[in-house]
Amino acid sequence: MADRAAGTPTLSNQSSDTNVNVLAKALVYARTGIPTYRDDVAAALRVIATGNTEKSGEMLALARELAAYVIAADLIDLKSYDPDLDTQFRTKLRYLLTAPLGTGTSQTLQITHEKRPNNWGTHAGASRIAVALYLGDQAELDRAATVFHGWLGDYNSYHNFQYAELDWQADPTHPVGINPLGATKDGYSIDGALPEEMRRGGTFQWPPVYTDYAWEGLQGAVVQAELLSRAGYPAWDWENKALLRAAQFLYTIGWPAQGDDGWQPWLINHAYGTTFAAPAQAQPGKNMGWTNWTHAR
Repeated sequence: MADRAAGTPTLSNQSSDTNVNVLAKALVYARTGIPTYRDDVAAALRVIATGNTEKSGEMLALARELAAYVIAADLIDLKSYDPDLDTQFRTKLRYLLTAPLGTGTSQTLQITHEKRPNNWGTHAGASRIAVALYLGDQAELDRAATVFHGWLGDYNSYHNFQYAELDWQADPTHPVGINPLGATKDGYSIDGALPEEMRRGGTFQWPPVYTDYAWEGLQGAVVQAELLSRAGYPAWDWENKALLRAAQFLYTIGWPAQGDDGWQPWLINHAYGTTFAAPAQAQPGKNMGWTNWTHAR
């Protein structure tokens, strides 16, 4: 994929795979040092930094697309390679943290992370954390980490999310992003379930009605955990290893990661030493990919 044309960089198309294709080029550059891959990445980043590709898009598009570009910039050491472009890119990133996009004036990357407990919020959190790390903004990073910790289940840490139906919540009076250890309902284990995504299949019933939103919500969450872990936060361990329990729940009910979620078990297995079934040729997802190469054990 790194040898192919990446496509047109954009932050307004939530279905664009250019971001993960640019990431492929950055990863191959990091492994090989071949300059042409770095040049292609820089060209894509210039479009993001100097254009207004986020305009007319919904916040979900920005939330999904941005993180991979930020990670790609780090992988090619943009600051050393092209200091002027890096300055432009950093200015753009700072703007995108609070830029109102979409149908509501309150739809910013920060607010989406702090209000939407579904896949919108988890993707927003991944991009927000990537930006905070790239900018070296410790206050922003600490805030994002606190929000993520709350989403994982630390209600006292943070809980100002706006939930919809609460039927899949273990405790509807204290709703969380991932149900706590040992949670049950009507005699069935819902330990590790993502209530805000499971409800997309309908109200609680057993067996659950299938929805691919559960893995979609985890796409942003596992990237948040990995970025925070690399920054020194024990995010993979938070709330009794909430992300491990989330994966266990989905595999237990017969919903393995597949399609554009196939990259996730590679990352989860790497974090926890588990052996969840992972596609050998895993497709990239909305915000990350190529983990069957970067995180193979």
